[in-house]
This record gives sequence, C-alpha cells and structure tokens, in this order.
Amino acid sequence: MSETNEIKQDPLNHAPDQAETVLVLIDVINDLEFPGGENLLVHALPMAERLAAFKRRAKEAGIPVIYANDNFGRWRSDVRKLVRDSLDHDRRGRPMVELLQPDEDDYFILKPRHSAFYQTNLDILLKYLGAQALILAGVAGDICVLFTANDAYMREFRVIVPADCIASESAADNQQALALMERVLKADITPSTELDLTKQAEIW
Repeated sequence: MSETNEIKQDPLNHAPDQAETVLVLIDVINDLEFPGGENLLVHALPMAERLAAFKRRAKEAGIPVIYANDNFGRWRSDVRKLVRDSLDHDRRGRPMVELLQPDEDDYFILKPRHSAFYQTNLDILLKYLGAQALILAGVAGDICVLFTANDAYMREFRVIVPADCIASESAADNQQALALMERVLKADITPSTELDLTKQAEIW
C-alpha cells in the first residue's frame, strides 16, 4: 500500500490523519451558565451519557473527533482553559463536561458564533482529513447543531445527526430541529445505538 493511501499516524497523536467520516462535537464544553441553561441541562446530561458511549465507539471504528466549541466571548481562551473553567468551579454544566472531556488525540477548534464553520479553520481541517461525511452531536440541537448542519449541507457533506445525541432547551424544539434537518438537509437522524460505525468509516 502506498504512503498516500495509508492512514498516517503522528507518533504523539493517534487520531487518524485521513478519514472519510468525522464526528463533530458541538459546544459540549459548556458551563451552561446562561438563561435557559437549567432547562438545557435537563436534556443535555442524559444526552451526554449517550454521546460519551458513542464517542468511544466512533474512535474504536477509526472515526476522529473534532470539538467545535464556543469561546463564550473569551478571546484568550483555549481548550485547556475552557475545560478547566468548567470543572474547577461549581458550574451548572460541570457533569456534562466531566463526561465529554477531550482526549489528547482529539481535534479542537474555537468558534465565535453559532456555526462551527463560521470564521473557523474547520473547512481546512476537514479538507486535510479528506472528510466526506460529518456526524454532528452536542448542544443546542435547535441552534448551533442546526446552523452547523446547514453549513455542512451547503458544502456538500453528507450529514448525520444521531437523534439521541443532540439536546435543546425543550424536547419539542429538539424534535423540530431534527425533523427540519432530516427533511431539508437530507440528514440521517438514526439513533447512535443503531448506527453501524464500521460502515460509516468506509468510503462513501
């Protein structure tokens, strides 16, 4: 097998450098200290438990993980500071962050607004990986996940949004967002427990 066809590995970072499918976790490093955050936590915490299990399965299948996270207006933030701020204080979102902390081999980008594509290097990273399909998960389903899914669809990525791995402030809003993504963006909303990740990792 030629070097160009092999999945290259950095000896200090075992995430695949080439991947047809990528898992993007949106705003899961989040203290939820905002109006409505208490409502979001009700749905986000059980979602985070499912997503943590799904993330493990994805990585076992060779699917790399990208965290796309709001900087919450803190322009000097980085991944370590965001995680630390959420864990070292008694923040509302701490239980979710404890479940979904990034691993050393995960990718991480900071986003200034709703979509993970807006004014970020996500496009460049996905091109580097050779991604064709994006699995989107996280919060809030009816805002940042929806906006990211829309931008992914506009860029002709195949969009997968496991219905049990996104959360919004209300179940009704979440279901409405899922229905919209399925109908308009042609998203696959199969629950995470029913997704064949071995198949997802293959070339489309």
